[in-house]
Amino acid sequence: MPAWNVTQKVYIEAPASKVYEAVSDYRTWTTWSPWLIADPEASTKVSEIPDAVGSTYHWQGAVVGEGELEHLRLEPGKSVEDELRFLKPMKTTCKTALFFQSHGEGTEVTWTMDATLPWFLFWMIPTIKRMVGMDYQRGLNMLKDLVEKGRIDSKTSVRGVEQVAAVRMAGLSGRCSVDSVSEAMEETLQQVNAEFEREGLPTSGPMIAVYTKFLIKEGVFEYLMGYMIPESLILPTHSSLRDWRQRAGRALHVEHIGSYRHLGNAWSVANQIARYKKLKQCRTGTYEIYTTTPPQTPEALLQTDIYLPLR
Repeated sequence: MPAWNVTQKVYIEAPASKVYEAVSDYRTWTTWSPWLIADPEASTKVSEIPDAVGSTYHWQGAVVGEGELEHLRLEPGKSVEDELRFLKPMKTTCKTALFFQSHGEGTEVTWTMDATLPWFLFWMIPTIKRMVGMDYQRGLNMLKDLVEKGRIDSKTSVRGVEQVAAVRMAGLSGRCSVDSVSEAMEETLQQVNAEFEREGLPTSGPMIAVYTKFLIKEGVFEYLMGYMIPESLILPTHSSLRDWRQRAGRALHVEHIGSYRHLGNAWSVANQIARYKKLKQCRTGTYEIYTTTPPQTPEALLQTDIYLPLR
């Protein structure tokens, strides 16, 4: 059977012993799991002894399915090796591990997964690797916050399917990899601000990002970054700004409170809920509205509203 591997890393400003203690204790996994946030009603059960070889962590939920982890090998301060068993919606077994390498006063954490697929599903490997890699990175980012600050500045709330008003925005297009989306969009925003100033256009409307395409195998986003503008505004014909519109209609609304570094949590939740409820999305683009922005709002309290327009 075709084998595949996923590897993601993060640097945590804490000694390896402290990171190991957090990861080896299954009681912390419900806090930084990149999957449970989509299913807060899911049930979890951890062994009475949560941090020993043979300890298990079991979950079951309508959205996340059912599965369990078991500690196979523990090396204090060095590694945690587990077996991951998915039970529903389909049965499969994988090997996962987290390795800890001291660097100065901090620790480089590497999270891996090794698995196989039936030969007739080999064509799914690039997509699966991309999706698992994104999930792993989200989980590592949350683990980093938990270990460094004792909290995770990310809270996702599913507001459900709502009737939303029409949206019009003006902005510039960009293209970037999944790993560089924050830096790329910040650079695009600087260009947007310069263009708005050059044309004498108002930036009083909310800031907005529209994701027009996600090339999942390549791990590339295509997007528009800019500001919402009123229908009455006439854009200069010579401007490089693009005029994007979404008509009024139904949309799945997910709210995120917290750091932009964790916005991937809200997008993952939105897409999982859309699949679970079998919602049919429009192809015009999904978008996020930055309801509050820095520096007026502290990072932990930033509100970003995500919308998936529906047919």
